[in-house]
Amino acid sequence: MKNSLPKLRAALLLLAALLLPVLNAAAQQAADSPEMADTLRQSGKIYVVVAVITVVLAGLLAFLISLDRKVGRLERELKDN
Repeated sequence: MKNSLPKLRAALLLLAALLLPVLNAAAQQAADSPEMADTLRQSGKIYVVVAVITVVLAGLLAFLISLDRKVGRLERELKDN
């Protein structure tokens, strides 16, 4: 019980540190829509931005899957030996 209190406090501080910037950004967004997004949408370049983000995320996902397979293979080899 004594060890769980510092861990809980650290977890709550981390959660607060992660949520405060999000709340600040949400408050600013309600005031006015960003001009850059409107410009990109009007010129059709928003699709390029979305495509680049999709490719990057797909690459990260493929890397994580391949890394998981390699780690699994190494764990099986270690377990067999």
